[in-house]
Amino acid sequence: MPKITFIGAGSSVFAKNVLGDCILTPALRESELALFDIDLERLKESESMLNNINNNHGNHAKIIAYTDRKEALRGADYVVNAIQVGGYEPCTVTDFEIPKKYGLRQTIADTLGIGGIFRALRTIPVMLDIAKDMEEVCPDAWFFNYTNPMAMLTGAMLKATNIKTLGLCHSVQACVPGLLDSLDIGVKAEETQWKIAGINHQAWLLEITKDGKDLYPEIKQKAAEKQKQGPHWDMVRYEMMLNFGHYITESSEHASEYLPYFIKNKYPELIEKFNIPLDEYPRRCIEQIAKWKSMKNDLVNNKNLEHARTHEYASYIMEAMETGNPYKIGGNVMNTGLITNLPNDAVVEVPCLIDRSGVTPCYVGALPQQLAALNRTNINVQLMTIEAALNQKKEYIYMAAMLDPHTAAELSMNEIKSMCDELIEAHGIWLPQYK
Repeated sequence: MPKITFIGAGSSVFAKNVLGDCILTPALRESELALFDIDLERLKESESMLNNINNNHGNHAKIIAYTDRKEALRGADYVVNAIQVGGYEPCTVTDFEIPKKYGLRQTIADTLGIGGIFRALRTIPVMLDIAKDMEEVCPDAWFFNYTNPMAMLTGAMLKATNIKTLGLCHSVQACVPGLLDSLDIGVKAEETQWKIAGINHQAWLLEITKDGKDLYPEIKQKAAEKQKQGPHWDMVRYEMMLNFGHYITESSEHASEYLPYFIKNKYPELIEKFNIPLDEYPRRCIEQIAKWKSMKNDLVNNKNLEHARTHEYASYIMEAMETGNPYKIGGNVMNTGLITNLPNDAVVEVPCLIDRSGVTPCYVGALPQQLAALNRTNINVQLMTIEAALNQKKEYIYMAAMLDPHTAAELSMNEIKSMCDELIEAHGIWLPQYK
């Protein structure tokens, strides 16, 4: 049976979802589940939690917590990555507070923008170290990356290592159910046929039909009506759909900071109009830290802990690879001509077929021109950030920030350079030395 290594296993709730799913999957339930985290207390908590689930579902899996990362990886068939380098404090706080001094506001700051750039710069070196260990002790393993910024980290792994890497996110499988539920058009997601492609967190619902009927006209009509009714949770995505023709996979709070149109000091009324939650990610971090304290006992010490298989892709991918029974996902892979009007060195999010042979990405062709154009504004930042991380050149950091749509719309070149310098200094040991 396979060995499944989870790096960042101190993310207990996510480890429960992914590894709990494996425990419930017949083709995976006798696996060795190897846990690793630099936070030994959280590592022990996740080990106890997963042992409780395992004991209540036949005790088939072998669960081992490792304090040596290389040993956790040794002989692995699959590696799940869920690390957060620098954590909420000090690094996430830094990502928000220094740009705020320059008048640059953010919502999530984990995918693009100045926060996404610096999260990538401190995470890519750690990922490359993991890859180096893998090349020594499990060179044929699949690496499933769940860590953001997805496209930048997955791209760095694919460019700079020989490790088979697949980027995984939640937004594709949640897109259509969320859209249909919010608009109440009387159609269930399982009744529809849909196609999604683009880049992570900015992929596009290219088509959606029921029994051959295009649902987009009704969706757009309902969305236009809802926009007039006042603030709601998805105003940015509706506005983009009504202006550019297609719905974006990722949430409005995410989407608002990948674009130059919504978070603007010159037009502060847009924040209220489009219900944009500035500083949302720090709030979530604080809430999650407090929530973990209250829920920890129910997960870690609950001998009767149960689990139901989730919609996370990881266990379904491993199941398909082990059994050969095919499974389709939305995955993040190198653009080997899959989307013809996006750069070939970009990481794209496209339908992928999974079976015993591995991952077979599906050809999409050309996106509608306006959607490809929007994607390219984000890809520019992603590729430049990867160049900065791999070459450790400070001027490339400046360039990545200058290319960012939101940052460039708000700040001058000199302000961007000054802000980057402050961020580099504040991150200190969390970054390598840049030339």
